[in-house]
Amino acid sequence: MKILSIGNSFSQDAQRYLFNLAKHEGVSLTTENLYIGGCSLERHHKNMLENSPSYTLELNGQSTGVLVTMKQVLESVAWDVITLQQASYASAKLETYFPYIEELASYVRSIRPDAKIFIHETWAYEDDSEKIRATERYNTAKEMLTDIQKCYKTVAEAINADGIIPSGTAMYKAIELGIGKIQRDTLHASLGAGRYLLALTWYKTLTNNDVTFNTFNGFNEPVTDREREIIIKAVNEVVK
Repeated sequence: MKILSIGNSFSQDAQRYLFNLAKHEGVSLTTENLYIGGCSLERHHKNMLENSPSYTLELNGQSTGVLVTMKQVLESVAWDVITLQQASYASAKLETYFPYIEELASYVRSIRPDAKIFIHETWAYEDDSEKIRATERYNTAKEMLTDIQKCYKTVAEAINADGIIPSGTAMYKAIELGIGKIQRDTLHASLGAGRYLLALTWYKTLTNNDVTFNTFNGFNEPVTDREREIIIKAVNEVVK
C-alpha cells in the first residue's frame, strides 16, 4: 500500500512510525508526507495553483530534505491512498474548508483517479491550554473535538471521501481511558505514546488488520505497558 498525505506537522506525527509499524506486522506499506508546518487547506490550494515547490518531502516518517511540488509527487507514484486535512487551528471552523478542499480533491482525482481519498481527522488541543482558549475560546478538548468531528464529517460527505481516519477521536478516547499526557506541547502528539496511537489508528483504518496484540516498540520515547494497553483499547473502540 502506498500512502500520500497532503498535510502538515499533524500528518508528520501520524506517519512517524507507520512504515515501521506495518513492517513489524509483515505488511508492505510506504508513506510520503508533503510537509509544511501549520499548512492550511487554503495554502495547499495556493500551492496547487502555483505548482509551488514549497513542500519538504518526508518518506516513511523521515525528512528527505528535498523540496517538491504537489503535482510532482502526485504524478510520481500510483498512490493507493491520499489524505487531506485542515490545519489544526482551523479544523473546528467549517467555513475555512471551502472551496479549497473540494478543488484539492478534484485535482487529486484528475491525476490519480484510482486512489482512495481519506480525510485525516485532526485532534483537539489540551484542556485549559492557551492554544485551546485562543481557538474559538474553548475550555475543553471535548468541546473543540465535537466541532472538529462535525467539520470533518461534513467535508468527507461533500467531497465523497472514501473514509475518515479518526485520529482526533482515538486521541480523546485514550485520554478518557486514563492515558495521561499524550501531547508534547499541548497540541502535537507526544513522541512516544501519542505518535504510536496515531500510527496504530492509521494502520487499522487503512488495512483493517487486527492490532490487539501489536508489539511494535521502535519509539523515540518509551511507551509503557499501561500506555500500550490503553492505546490498543482506544484504537479498537474507535476503529471498527
